[in-house]
Amino acid sequence: MEAISSSGKRRVGGVCPHFHAAIELIGKRWTGAIVSALTEQPLRFGELAKAVPGLSDRLLSQRLRELEDEGLVERAVETGAPVRVIYSLTDKGAELRPAIVELRAWARRWHAG
Repeated sequence: MEAISSSGKRRVGGVCPHFHAAIELIGKRWTGAIVSALTEQPLRFGELAKAVPGLSDRLLSQRLRELEDEGLVERAVETGAPVRVIYSLTDKGAELRPAIVELRAWARRWHAG
């Protein structure tokens, strides 16, 4: 961000620390894809693994834990045989939907080659 100081000189401001933390979280490898998949609907672990090809189960588990810790994803356990775990976005995570939708549209326009 650029501003004019009282002396009339340009000065450049820093990046908002909140924005920086958010972009670092969502920009982590695979994290954005996981959040994107969950914007469509809640998914079981196996469904998420299929929705994000190339992502190992170990890394998917790690990223889901990170997203849970940040309050973006919640985990619900359905009892029965077999036990099923469903992942969905929290209200906080769901607020990312408009940004994800716009980023998808931008990617289709500019990454189509």
